[in-house]
Amino acid sequence: MDTQNIHVSLCSWDSRAKSEHWERKEWPIREQLNVGEKNIINEPLLDRNRIVFKPLHIKLGLMKQFVKAMDKQGDCFDYIRRTFAVLSEDKVKAGISDKSQIRNLIKEANFVLSMNEIEATAWNAFVEVVTKFLGNIKHDTYVDIVQNFIQSFHALGCNMSIKIHFLFSHLKSFPENLGDVSDEQGERFHQDINTMEERYLTLG
Repeated sequence: MDTQNIHVSLCSWDSRAKSEHWERKEWPIREQLNVGEKNIINEPLLDRNRIVFKPLHIKLGLMKQFVKAMDKQGDCFDYIRRTFAVLSEDKVKAGISDKSQIRNLIKEANFVLSMNEIEATAWNAFVEVVTKFLGNIKHDTYVDIVQNFIQSFHALGCNMSIKIHFLFSHLKSFPENLGDVSDEQGERFHQDINTMEERYLTLG
């Protein structure tokens, strides 16, 4: 494994099999990526061993699921709407954000005060994953931190996105020096992967 990156283990996980997402951890690895089989609709853009998820891309994906699952009539969503005033209503509802917006929300104590209990539990778990697993230092208890995050996002009503899936089922695939990958590299990666993300979303 290239310790600078997270290699993606392409498996037979189905984004539409929602009844199994939060229960089943083991999914068989795909031996072949044949167009027309198991949701493969296009030829792979690159070799599977070169597919990576940068920490920033994972953070943005988790934030997206958090916003999409929250009560759109609640105080917390209204707080985000006012904070991200430069974004359209549709983008706010879709959980679109960038690294600076996430960083600012983490620092704002009033943001947590706007949440209901379930939202606050999920947000605090998200912050722990960001700072103690996806940051520069992997905490000794990162397995428990990620497990707590999974449980809290499930309770919030989040869908199992591909980013959550890899935390849920492929945690051992994350390298020890995950934090060595800079946010600048992650930002470039986040832009480059848009085409792949759009392909994935069409299967949902």
